Formats: sequence, C-alpha cells, structure tokens
Amino acid sequence: MAINFENALGVHPEALNFRVQRTKVLAGNLANVDTPGYLAKDLSFDTVMNQMATHGVNPPVPKLDVSAKYSVPYQNSKTGNTVELGVEQAKFTQNNMDFQTSLTFLNMKFNGLSKAIEGR
Repeated sequence: MAINFENALGVHPEALNFRVQRTKVLAGNLANVDTPGYLAKDLSFDTVMNQMATHGVNPPVPKLDVSAKYSVPYQNSKTGNTVELGVEQAKFTQNNMDFQTSLTFLNMKFNGLSKAIEGR
C-alpha cells in the first residue's frame, strides 16, 4: 500500500514553508531599518491557517496565497520608515522559534512514518 505523504504530513510542510517566507519578509524589514520611506511588511499565520481550514487539508493540499501586508507602526518616524527595530527583532526571534517547532513536528511525523514502515 502506498503512503500519501500529503495526508500523512498534514499542514506541517505548509507551516514550515510559511515560516521560511516570513523569515525573508522580516529580514527585509531589518535590512531596511534606516531606509527613508520604507514600509515594513509582515505575513499573517492566522490568514494562512484560515485558508487551510477553508480549503481543507486532505488531498490535495492547496498552494496558499501568502502575501505580505504592511505593518502599522506603534510610533511614526520623521523619515516615513515604519520599521521599528525592537519590534522586528522580536518578530524575527519568535518566527525562528516557531520555525523550530514546525520542524520538530515534521520530524516527529517522519519518525512515525519510518516506524510504521519498519513495522515497529
């Protein structure tokens, strides 16, 4: 009997992919912290999960529309830049921890599949 990896792995590959995409967006914000007029962007995990719930997880897993939205700053700057260094660093760190969590869940799924294949 063939294993359908999309069913077996669930949302975890898409969650990991989302974390990678968000890392790129947040890194771009951090790189442009001193760029006048730069507007900070972010991705919403809730939006992605709502899309997954709407489309369902079982075959096929849809390709999600993950588009960056502009962030609203807590305090405006004179240059029009909306990147707040401390806020972006905190988001980046939290996203890194979430990435590690998603990767752990995916590894656990693969370990479970490996044990099932070996008959343990």
